[in-house]
Amino acid sequence: MPEKLIGVLTAGGDCPGLNAALRAVGKAANAYGMGVIGFLDGFRGLVENRTIHLDPSKLSGILTMGGTILGTSRDKPHRMPVGSMGTMDMTPLAVDNYSRLHLDALVCMGGAGTVKNAYRLLKSGLNIITLPKTIDNDVCGTDVTFGFDTAMTIAAEAIDRLHTTADSHHRIIIVETMGHNTGWLALGAGTAGGADITLIPEIPYHIESVAEALLRRSRQGKRFSIIAVAEGAITVEEAAARAEAGTEISPDDEEGGSDKTARLAQKLQALTGLETRVTVLGHLQRGGTPTPADRLLATRLGARCAELISEGASGIMVAVKGDDCVPVKLGEVAGKLKTVPPDHPWIRTARQVGTCFGD
Repeated sequence: MPEKLIGVLTAGGDCPGLNAALRAVGKAANAYGMGVIGFLDGFRGLVENRTIHLDPSKLSGILTMGGTILGTSRDKPHRMPVGSMGTMDMTPLAVDNYSRLHLDALVCMGGAGTVKNAYRLLKSGLNIITLPKTIDNDVCGTDVTFGFDTAMTIAAEAIDRLHTTADSHHRIIIVETMGHNTGWLALGAGTAGGADITLIPEIPYHIESVAEALLRRSRQGKRFSIIAVAEGAITVEEAAARAEAGTEISPDDEEGGSDKTARLAQKLQALTGLETRVTVLGHLQRGGTPTPADRLLATRLGARCAELISEGASGIMVAVKGDDCVPVKLGEVAGKLKTVPPDHPWIRTARQVGTCFGD
C-alpha cells in the first residue's frame, strides 16, 4: 500500500498541457511512494465519486496529447445542477467522498474559477493544492500559466496567415481571441503577429480613435490592417457604464463576445468605408498538442506539486516565480484575477512599434 494517496482533477475549460501535468504528478508521486487516483469530469466527478487509478499504464503516451484524459466540466461543488432538483450545494458530499477514499490531498488543476472553488473546499477541511492552468494567463500569484504559450502560438500563427488575405483583398481583418476579462492572449499574439491595432479589456477604446488609426494607415498607402481583439474588450463608454453600475469582473465569468466583435466590424466599416471581416478563433486556441514550453512548464509544476505533497504541504497553489515553482497560499490568490497593467513591458513595447490601443 502507498504511504499516501492523492486525488487529482481537471476543472474549467480544457487546456493544452493538462495531460503533461497529470503525467508529472503521477510519475513524481509514484517516485515518492504515493498513489494517485483521478476524478472524472472535474468537481462533478468528486461529488459523484467517479474515479480511475492513474497507474503507469494510464500515464504512458499522454505527454503530447491535448485536452485531458480525465475530462472536465465547469460544475462548482457549492452550486451544482442536480437534475430536476435544480442547483444544490454538494460540498458535503465532496467532503464525504474525499474522506471515504482516505485521501491525503486533492490536486485541482484549473484557472481562476477553479482556484476559487478549491479554496472553498480547503475551508471545508480538505487538503488542497492547485496548479495554474489557463490559456488566458489570468491566474493571480503566478508569472505564467500552462496552456498560455500554446494558445498564444496558435493565435499568432492565425494572425500570420490572415496577413496574406488582408493584403490581397485590401481589407481590415479583426481577429478575436479568447480573454473575457483580461487581454494577455490578444496582447501577446497581437504583438507577436504584428497586429496594427490591439484591443483589450484593460484599456477601454474610443471607436473613433480606432477608425482614425485605420484611415491613417490607408492614407499612408497601407493596403490592409489587422486588429487583434480580446472577446472582452470594451469601449470607453461601456467602461464608464460598468463603473457607474459598480459591476466588477469575476473569475467565474465565461467566454463570449463574438456578437460584440461583429458589431465592431460593422461600425468600423461604416466609419472608414473600408471592407472589414471578422475571424473568431474560439476553441481552436485551446485544442491540439501543447508547445514544448507548455509541456516543460506543466511537467515542472506537476513534479513540484508531488514533492510538496510528500512534504505535507496543503492550502497552496504551485506558482511560477522566475525560474522556480513555489508554493503560494490559496487565500492570497482565490477570487482574484491577474489583469494586464497599463504600464506592462508588453504594452510599452507594442506602443513603441506603433500599435494602436484605441485609447
